[in-house]
Amino acid sequence: MSIRSEPMSEPEPRSVLGPAGNKSRSSFAKPTSNKSDVDITTTNTEQNKKRILKKVPSVLRRQESLNASCSSDVSTDSLQSRGSTGRLFTRSNSTSTRRKQCVSRSVTDSDSVSSLDMSLYSKKRCPWVTPNTEPCYAAFHDEEWGVPVHDDKKLFELLVFSGALAEQTWPTILMKRHIFREVFADFDPVAVSKFNEKKILAPGSTANSLLSDVKLRAIIENARQIVKIVDEFGSFDKYIWSFVNYKPIVNKFRYARQVPAKTSKADVMSKDLLRRGFRSVSATIIYSFMQVTGLTNDHLITCFRFQECINPVGQNEEDGSKMKVEERRSKEMLDLGLARAMDDFSFSSE
Repeated sequence: MSIRSEPMSEPEPRSVLGPAGNKSRSSFAKPTSNKSDVDITTTNTEQNKKRILKKVPSVLRRQESLNASCSSDVSTDSLQSRGSTGRLFTRSNSTSTRRKQCVSRSVTDSDSVSSLDMSLYSKKRCPWVTPNTEPCYAAFHDEEWGVPVHDDKKLFELLVFSGALAEQTWPTILMKRHIFREVFADFDPVAVSKFNEKKILAPGSTANSLLSDVKLRAIIENARQIVKIVDEFGSFDKYIWSFVNYKPIVNKFRYARQVPAKTSKADVMSKDLLRRGFRSVSATIIYSFMQVTGLTNDHLITCFRFQECINPVGQNEEDGSKMKVEERRSKEMLDLGLARAMDDFSFSSE
């Protein structure tokens, strides 16, 4: 009895056990084609195809990376590549020109900034004006801060700005200065006193975007009180300057730490304004108002504006002396009139 031995080739996949079990097959018989065998072979071929397809993109990616590296090498060597890398060469030129333009712009900007810094800080100023200070605030320090003011509209404007310092800074206020003037009618107290609070305090109004409702109500109420003061004293200027005897207070401070936040004069003015119905006029706000309107000269003695703000003081002294002379003349006229009236009365009685 001969023993048949199956060839030692790759083992074929075995079929799933059926009801009759596994049957031995002769080596000469043709293999029967089962559906399971066909399915398994087809699945194997599909898996192999998928593996091959997965390998293909990686190979392509490697090839693309090699091409990119080669193209970068070629673009760097402009002498050896003219025809094949012409587009790359033009791009490198464009980028280089762009870089040159950016560098030139940065240089010009830096030159302009340096020239601005030299113009702004060539003179010694108060220490709160630093190289990082906004140009509008530096100009405000050089032109307005500490200069005596005698215009009622300007005084009202600076009173509003001093009250706004509780919510904003000087640079922010100065940047919005034109908006403030448009909203508040160039700070005419008579016009502002007639404002309708509902329109000003409306959510979409321009004024509502500038300050809070409390500050806006205070501005309108202060305008009404200024109108009353004008009727009583003739001008808001006379009322304000009467607290300093019509003469600016010159403080000769050397250091910024010596500048106070409020003084006794500011406290007295604040109390009188509150008594008259003004709002948002605390002693601190009033002292900042005194500083900006020139009622007090708080420029440090090392600042170039200290002496420049003192020069108008002589003019103010002359104006004050003239006012005093006029007051004396008016009193003398009244006295003469009363004396004549008394003489006439005594003569008639006789």
